[in-house]
Amino acid sequence: MEQRKKTRQVKVGGVRIGGNAPISIQSMTKSDTRDIPKTIKEIGALEKAGCEIVRVAVKDKEAAEAIREIKKRMKVPLVADIHFNYNLALLAIKNGADKIRLNPGNIYKREELEAVVKAAKKRKIPIRVGVNSGSVSGLRSQVSGLKRNEIADLLVKSAVDYIRLLEKMDFYDIVVSLKASDTLTTIEAYRKISKRIDYPLHLGVTAAGPVESGLVKSSIGIGILLLEGIGDTIRVSLTGNSCDEVIAARNILSALRLRNFGPDIISCPTCGRCQVDLRKIITEIGSRVKAQGSRHKFTLHPSPFTQMFKIAVMGCEVNGPGEARDADIGVACGKGYGAIFKDGRIIKRVEESKIAEQLIRLCAGQNILSQL
Repeated sequence: MEQRKKTRQVKVGGVRIGGNAPISIQSMTKSDTRDIPKTIKEIGALEKAGCEIVRVAVKDKEAAEAIREIKKRMKVPLVADIHFNYNLALLAIKNGADKIRLNPGNIYKREELEAVVKAAKKRKIPIRVGVNSGSVSGLRSQVSGLKRNEIADLLVKSAVDYIRLLEKMDFYDIVVSLKASDTLTTIEAYRKISKRIDYPLHLGVTAAGPVESGLVKSSIGIGILLLEGIGDTIRVSLTGNSCDEVIAARNILSALRLRNFGPDIISCPTCGRCQVDLRKIITEIGSRVKAQGSRHKFTLHPSPFTQMFKIAVMGCEVNGPGEARDADIGVACGKGYGAIFKDGRIIKRVEESKIAEQLIRLCAGQNILSQL
């Protein structure tokens, strides 16, 4: 992994983005912001899932006014997503938004931008320059004839031109994103902008699709950029439950060892050699470790340890003993039983029905799990 690029740092509520700050996790509510109870409920679920910054759509005056009440009932910072009407940005700022997202494709008049900058300066909140391939004017008319690098160049140009306008207004609390629905275009755009600016970058693949395919696109796009040291905050865009986005983001950061949210559970895919119900065992362990709720909706508890704690759940004698021995706690299964490993050695053999409980007890004894 390349060394992370040093960027300027901005503050969104109590969360710092850029500099040496941890890569933060964002999501966006799917509910109509004007429906205050529903939006508050969704934000509560996002907070429980581990979301650190929440964005809401502000499509009219009523939605902008709703921010005041929503802010009273949430713990994490709120970002107002503004398009077309700069007056909505002004109203969102007045009602307590911690950050404003502006789209250069539909809010670009200088006098309008100056009004938003003045209000943001007064409240000392940042602006995200959020460029999307679907709303860049130069792309809408000719996208079918453009090559990937040309699209990336247009995204970069749109962002840089907007940034220069903000700088001329003596405004520097800026976060930047350049998102395309094509993963490779997104990667190229971020690589190019990273060489030109030192503002923190918000990573994501826009309109990535449903959970199954969107997870792949986002993991590849965001993961490659993070491996190259690019990126300061991430949002995984999925057509589905907003908490799925948070879980995916945490898993990406955990897999790259950029942040640690709890035990790393590894398990074999099973094959004809497996003689226990490994799926049942891993489900029981996962439900206790991750406090599983509804489908794809978990609470991931912060980890009290520095290094990633590994739990290995293996189905047979081929790779099982080796993986279990290398883990902090593990099991290698035989026919109807499991050999329990701790710190590289077998400490007991237990029957299949007791494997999950034994591993959970060992984790609890190490203070690895909370709320057991």
